[in-house]
Amino acid sequence: MAKILLEMKNITKTFPGVKALDNVNLKVEEGEIHALVGENGAGKSTLMNVLSGIYPYGSYEGDIMYDGEVCHFNNIKDSERKGIVIIHQELALVPYMTIGENMFLGNEQGHKWKINWTETYGKAAKYLETVGLSESPQTLVKDIGVGKQQLVEIAKALAKNAKLLILDEPTASLNEDDSKALLELMLKFKKDGLTSIIISHKLNEISYVADKITVIRDGSTIETLDKQTDDISEGRIIKGMVGREIADRFPRRGLDMKKRLVDAETLMEIKNWTVHHPINKERKVVDNVSFHVKKGEVLGISGLMGAGRTELAMSVFGRSYGENISGEILMNGKPVVFKSVQDAIKHGLAYVTEDRKGNGLILSNPIKINTTLANLDAVSNHGVIDKDKEYAVAVEYKDKLRTKCPTVEQNVGNLSGGNQQKVLLAKWMFADPEVLILDEPTRGIDVGAKYEIYCIINQLVSEGKSVIMISSELPEILGMCDRIYVMNEGKIVGELEGEEASQEIIMSHILKSSGKGE
Repeated sequence: MAKILLEMKNITKTFPGVKALDNVNLKVEEGEIHALVGENGAGKSTLMNVLSGIYPYGSYEGDIMYDGEVCHFNNIKDSERKGIVIIHQELALVPYMTIGENMFLGNEQGHKWKINWTETYGKAAKYLETVGLSESPQTLVKDIGVGKQQLVEIAKALAKNAKLLILDEPTASLNEDDSKALLELMLKFKKDGLTSIIISHKLNEISYVADKITVIRDGSTIETLDKQTDDISEGRIIKGMVGREIADRFPRRGLDMKKRLVDAETLMEIKNWTVHHPINKERKVVDNVSFHVKKGEVLGISGLMGAGRTELAMSVFGRSYGENISGEILMNGKPVVFKSVQDAIKHGLAYVTEDRKGNGLILSNPIKINTTLANLDAVSNHGVIDKDKEYAVAVEYKDKLRTKCPTVEQNVGNLSGGNQQKVLLAKWMFADPEVLILDEPTRGIDVGAKYEIYCIINQLVSEGKSVIMISSELPEILGMCDRIYVMNEGKIVGELEGEEASQEIIMSHILKSSGKGE
């Protein structure tokens, strides 16, 4: 029988107004990959923050047994000294420092006040080789892609002599190739004897790498599934997470909606849209793109990372990205010019950013303030915000979107990812747009919250609004969209009706346009 490396017993953690963890138990064997799954707000990250000392001993109830002894971690340094290293979803790297500097930040190599740079970069090169990165350790972090930055974080963890590696949503921002490479790296580490805990909403990845899967729901341990003896299919995991089976991952709108789209009028049209890079102004990031969206339609824009989808959306939305922008926008058949984001909003366009924490929400402000930000006039009298109206609107959207929170006075930063996404949606729904652009609307959220967001999208188009969905998840594009444009290298390279589209057809359009197809 394998040695139990970690055991967390009866962990209970309470925040004001909410019990985040309620007698949670977790056992992890040495040398295994153990997955932690559950809906947003279930308590997964909270449990790992308890383990790593972010929530110090004394702020929770229960015991942590690690490597045969009871541990009382008062901070993250305490847990790292024992070889427990956590990598958060938001990477903790400094863009304008080198890879080597980042890897040993807070763990500097040398003596007293003098850093030994030869030792720093020498060790960095060794660990970079271990994770399969060929970059020089003297390369600035800003000059490498997100996938490689994730590998730098792992190399940084290995440099701390990690025995237990915790990865919180490690592939949330990665494309399919980078995700697969990271999973293979985890399996390689397993062969080398490293123990890992992975938190992820991508259940296909969990099924691929995990030896055991512990399900947490509403702050409590539901079950632990063993790959050797139990069914660990996506459907089985979902049942444990949400307490029921979800027969259809993508709610249908019905044939009547499809029929209406045949004769539906065009709500927004973009003609010959070209956008240049804000720094390298010779480079076109969007190249002569034309597309349209009908009233009551869910339009998908698919493509690989770097295809220009987000740049297209942001440049259309009040020129919030790019230089030397040219082309034409028509709303309801009439030419319009959006000189600013405010112009775009006034003409009925809204954009839900893929970066909810950085650009979408003010994390230090309450839900009620975030909900009304894009339409302050609707809760103001003569330029003064009516606090009662603001509160009432926030409560209305909290109930409508089923946002889990004790009160709309709670700061958005304290919500789970899925509930933050609902607040972001509420913000733009309250602006009452005709066309809503959703950029990666379900990134980093669980299947239950995804389903609820899909239902919201269906409700919006049933009211005659139009939704443009940008997503890197092909099943999501195929499951939700009436029509799909495929983008590659800044151009539209294909247009497909939803019924005729498949992952293979979408990828063939991309490969042919790159000169890699037959």
